[in-house]
Amino acid sequence: MDATKKIELTAEGRQRLVDELAYREGEKHDEIVERIKEARGFGDLSENSEYDAAKEEQSHNESRVSEIRQILSVATVVESGARRTLEVSIGTTVELKDEKDKKSTFTLVGTTETNSLEHKISSESPVGSALVGHKKGDEVEVVSPSGASRTYTITGITR
Repeated sequence: MDATKKIELTAEGRQRLVDELAYREGEKHDEIVERIKEARGFGDLSENSEYDAAKEEQSHNESRVSEIRQILSVATVVESGARRTLEVSIGTTVELKDEKDKKSTFTLVGTTETNSLEHKISSESPVGSALVGHKKGDEVEVVSPSGASRTYTITGITR
């Protein structure tokens, strides 16, 4: 992860990372240590697949702990401020209508919180970055990485 990259999170996204960190440093860590102890009891470590698997899981867990700590150390939480005119920003839910009157709704989140199944898109995605700063009623042109262009009308913004 690029340490100079600016990371923005919603308060909910930050709390999820804090909770995951606590789990990985506590319960998950203890569980892995116990598996390593058990595997050592099986004898010769050079041919012990349980030991190798437990050590691999320990390495993965430590890497994720390090990654979460890095994210939390540089991330800023985007507060939901009460503005008179709501603009599209991280943490807002946006309702769009395309040229064919097809409607879509999604929530704009920081890069690490993106989840298409929950309709959460990154503020750095083509759609997200094109919409940031716009207001209800604005028409916004979105250019995809392939060069295709679509126009959307913002029909609603909620926080």
